[in-house]
Amino acid sequence: MDHPAHPDDNALIAGETAPAPTRPADELSWAVVKMRASERIVVNEPLIAAYQAASSPHSIRALKTDLEAFDFWCRRHHRIALPATPETVADYLDARAEKGSKPASLGRYKASIAKIHLLLDMKDPTPASLVKLRLQAIRRRLGTVQKQARPLRFKGPVRNVERDEPRGLNVRALLENCADDLPGLRDRALLSAGYDTGLRASELVAIEVAHIIEAIDPDARLLSIPRSKGDQEGEGATAYLSPRTVRAIKAWTAAAGIEIGAVFRRVNVRRYKAKAPVRGRSIDSISSREAWDLRKTLPKRALPARVEYDVGEGALHPASIGPIWRAMIQRAFDAGALADLTADDLTRLLKGISAHSTRVGLNQDLFASGEDIAGIMDALRWKSPRMPLAYNRNLAAEAGAAGRLLSKLA
Repeated sequence: MDHPAHPDDNALIAGETAPAPTRPADELSWAVVKMRASERIVVNEPLIAAYQAASSPHSIRALKTDLEAFDFWCRRHHRIALPATPETVADYLDARAEKGSKPASLGRYKASIAKIHLLLDMKDPTPASLVKLRLQAIRRRLGTVQKQARPLRFKGPVRNVERDEPRGLNVRALLENCADDLPGLRDRALLSAGYDTGLRASELVAIEVAHIIEAIDPDARLLSIPRSKGDQEGEGATAYLSPRTVRAIKAWTAAAGIEIGAVFRRVNVRRYKAKAPVRGRSIDSISSREAWDLRKTLPKRALPARVEYDVGEGALHPASIGPIWRAMIQRAFDAGALADLTADDLTRLLKGISAHSTRVGLNQDLFASGEDIAGIMDALRWKSPRMPLAYNRNLAAEAGAAGRLLSKLA
């Protein structure tokens, strides 16, 4: 199939130099201007600005990343990105699937291509039957089940969250094994708050001191959540912080000297080795082959090993939450706090741990404690029952009619 030439291609054929496009003020507009197009792209700056004002920074970054990836593929395969044809979009989705992209990711790429055509007032190629059928074929071939983060439940994989003893990988063991230094105090408060609220990583690191407000229970607190992934218009929500979490946050903020701003911050650690005392040397003992240095003549006292901490001003990055969970698990295992896990168990479990693990764990504990889907949706601020039901699929199989019957049979 022949594809229209890019204006820059024509300029090169004619031996001329294509004029460099004027760079717009924001990165999204610049990414659009650079895309391979069959005609000069005229960016409606007020429309782009309105879209950015109505979208979260994460959504804008995701759109920019998706557009750059699509444009890169189009250039490599001599295709036109704007306006794209249904065949180009379908071939691109096939290529991404071959590289390992999951159906959920392909859906996002398709939506991003549709979004930029809408913003540029171009015909959207994604509703075409060819695109729909090719994407349906990919889903049929690969399946649509999304990989789920391994849950971090408070007492681990237990039936009765109130009476059963903790076992396996469990939040209680991780909390009890945190050190009392600054990193340990922060990690204990972070994990406790993450489990209590089921917040996503970006929401968890956005907690500020002013967001923690009084509750009826004097030992507990409420957390005001100004904005979340499911609340782009900022209606706000409230979560419960247990007395356990309140104590942990107070210990961390007091030790770190945090009174306003972000609660969870980076802790830089500097470790110094011990140094033995050094006797000074006389000037006469320094030979001509040595570099003469006055410091060699001065004695040095012994210095003990020490650790210094420096607490940052800004909030933790959302990408740091998953690694923090995994480091806490490794430390608890090394200390013998997860005694019923083998090294092979640990390796397998760590692969599934992500920042979302506390959200999945709370979801499953609520289900195991007998809460209905409406209560779970309210507690974790879900707009649809689809995800909480997906997270509880395995537990539902055990608690269902067949599970109850078969567990009683010898």
